[in-house]
Amino acid sequence: MRRVVTGVAVAAAVAGAAVVMLWTAQRKLIYFPTQAVPPVGLVSETIEEVSFPTRDGLTLSAWMVPASAGSDGGVVVMFHGNGGNRADRVPIAERIVATGYSVLLVDYRGYGGNPGSPSEAGLLEDARAAIVYLSSLPGVDSDRLVYFGESLGAAVAIALAGELPPAGLILRSPFTSLPDVAAVHYPYLPTRLLLRDRYPSIDRIAAIDVPTLVIAGSRDTIIPIAQSRAIFDAAPGPKHFVEIADADHNDATLTVGTEVTTEVARFLTTLP
Repeated sequence: MRRVVTGVAVAAAVAGAAVVMLWTAQRKLIYFPTQAVPPVGLVSETIEEVSFPTRDGLTLSAWMVPASAGSDGGVVVMFHGNGGNRADRVPIAERIVATGYSVLLVDYRGYGGNPGSPSEAGLLEDARAAIVYLSSLPGVDSDRLVYFGESLGAAVAIALAGELPPAGLILRSPFTSLPDVAAVHYPYLPTRLLLRDRYPSIDRIAAIDVPTLVIAGSRDTIIPIAQSRAIFDAAPGPKHFVEIADADHNDATLTVGTEVTTEVARFLTTLP
């Protein structure tokens, strides 16, 4: 009996320590920023480094990739996932600009050399600031902004679209909510009770009536495809779902593959 009691006490202590760690360090388990960004001139001679302020006093750097064809003011605003930074998204941006849209590669606070620390409220503030910046630029048509969010960035794009509806919404590997994702990866911890950042996309998407493209990998081990399908099902506007066969979350076929870029280009041509 003493051994049983001791074993239970040890198990309880371990579980308690895990809960404390999750509460105190949870954002380090959510956000994985990469700070180093190569000089933009070494990446491309056409990409322009830009910056804009946030309402809470930060100045964020981003990259503008101008359209390679004749542009009529449309801009795709790209919100990347929870890892890396803007430099990682140049390959897909270079494919998008061939459609006549320019691309703004947004980097959040704490990413790509930007000041601040990431959080749900902070990332949404950064997204708002990007739209305010674009709206101030001559030659940008504010009615032809398209939000492209990848994974965590899809949650940012959905939240932003609820406040500032875009002309179109592209979501790659979206999840229903952060607690839903955490429950998949930490099934034995009370993540639904402990998470401060929630990103309730499944609740938000129902009010966003804009053309929507959802792309997901059939073998995604980070965001189950069922969650991406649920986001698609809940979207009320004109919509299209693309399943990339045998693709995991970070596979090139899902991030910048031919099928993905073809579907993105097709979607953009359907927008006014």
